[in-house]
Amino acid sequence: MKKQHRKLSNLFFVPMFCIGTLLPITSCTKDVDNSPETLSTEIKLLPLSQTQIDVINNTPRNIIIAHRGSTFWAPEETEAAMRWARNAGADYLEVDLQLTKDNVLIALHDDNLSRTTDIALKFPGQEDLPANNFTYKELLTLDAGSWFNNDPVTAAQARESFVGLDILTFEDVVMIAEGYRIKRDEDGKRITTEDAEGKITSYYEIDPEDNGNRPGVYPETKEPWQFPNIEQILKDELVRLGWYADNVSDMKNIPITEGLVGIANTPARVIVQTFSRPSLMNLNRVFTRKIPTCFLLWLDKGNASGASMSNDDPISYAAWINFGIEHGATIMGPSISGKPNNYANLLDPWMGDLIHRSGMNVHGYSFDTDAQMRKYSGVWYNSEQGIGRNLVDGWFTNKADMSVSFFANDLQTLFDAGQNHFQSNALMTNPKMPNNIQEHKYDNEAVPGYFNSREALTKLGYYITK
Repeated sequence: MKKQHRKLSNLFFVPMFCIGTLLPITSCTKDVDNSPETLSTEIKLLPLSQTQIDVINNTPRNIIIAHRGSTFWAPEETEAAMRWARNAGADYLEVDLQLTKDNVLIALHDDNLSRTTDIALKFPGQEDLPANNFTYKELLTLDAGSWFNNDPVTAAQARESFVGLDILTFEDVVMIAEGYRIKRDEDGKRITTEDAEGKITSYYEIDPEDNGNRPGVYPETKEPWQFPNIEQILKDELVRLGWYADNVSDMKNIPITEGLVGIANTPARVIVQTFSRPSLMNLNRVFTRKIPTCFLLWLDKGNASGASMSNDDPISYAAWINFGIEHGATIMGPSISGKPNNYANLLDPWMGDLIHRSGMNVHGYSFDTDAQMRKYSGVWYNSEQGIGRNLVDGWFTNKADMSVSFFANDLQTLFDAGQNHFQSNALMTNPKMPNNIQEHKYDNEAVPGYFNSREALTKLGYYITK
């Protein structure tokens, strides 16, 4: 008899003598095959609401999501990284959001600023404090680029012009997605004004190196337990910027170019994401018109409330899927294995199939090698069955150029030869979205040299090339 798997998430109580509502009564028999692959096919999942189904049918598949813009080619979540990712052909710019003391949404991954800024020099003794201990004006004094040049992991991509890059706001990221860059003086310093209440206003200008791509944005509520009401503040900012409205027709019209990335002008222009169960519930509450929502998975980290999960037990895995369904998620975001991140693998084929059986999409993180891209693509992960879709529908990547090239060349070639199958976007009711999202991807012939990322960075404006 194969090893039984009965590790239970504390999201759901399931008696040990029987799996109850999740599995048929026959699973209590000692001789039953309790391998994850078999067990996962028997688990019952909650039904999606019609609203969730409608959102999923209008969410593009096979999308490239630029993780923090890039953590490989430029300092993460800076203007250099975001402009590069837009021009590289990413479908979405992913950004981690935290709040300053004066409630400005800024792009920051860690729970403090010590790794990616010079805060230890500017505010000695306060380097371990979270972002909401500082005003936005104070954080604008920090250098968010120099660390990249001095880190042994990224030193090979160092550029003198990264020195002095500043922290981005969420507004900055949205404006970059629209084809702008931050307006700066001749020394590369951000031009701002300050009103009587201390509110800082930045200014933008058309990016002369913009190549016409209009990606969506993919914000994450990071460390949301530190920032009460961050979900409402995010929604309010999206409304102010014209990127969300209760009525789709009231959103800003963003001009797009046929044949290029145009997600910024679709109803799916924003996908929200979180690891946190309370934050997922808050996102579901504040966005009265439902938008694509990703519930991220991370092994044994607890999602802000101490719950654990297992990567070899379909029961606990299904519990997270069901929690996501119950609270408005339309996407599950599991980690994948492999270097350089060495995350735990939460996307074996049975896991992806379980999510897809629920009707939700899969956005995996993060894809940084061709081998990882191949492992989760079409027939490579299930050649015996000739599976009709990729294991994932969205690909978080630190190397958007690599993923674009993979789609435009390797994967598309196999698709044309009938050896690999994309999940079609034909179900989408939005006529602006092409049938297969890869149709707009660049290739090396169409954009000579573009996948030489040093050359691409050289084209991105005066302040990162001097």
